[in-house]
Amino acid sequence: MANSDTIDQIAERVDHLLLRHEELQKTNTLLSQQVQSLSLERDQLKSRLAAARARVDALIDRLPSAATSP
Repeated sequence: MANSDTIDQIAERVDHLLLRHEELQKTNTLLSQQVQSLSLERDQLKSRLAAARARVDALIDRLPSAATSP
């Protein structure tokens, strides 16, 4: 009788662990998708920043230098 109770407890615990494992897998998948999305957004922002810096540098190069101004 006690052996049956122990087996039932183990079975219940295994079921609980299997459910938790499934939840963690789903969470991991969602987090991986979020990381991929944020990495893409970061790369796009880096590209935009580089383009903006290039435009600012081009504008600075077009400014008259202090040596040539009267």
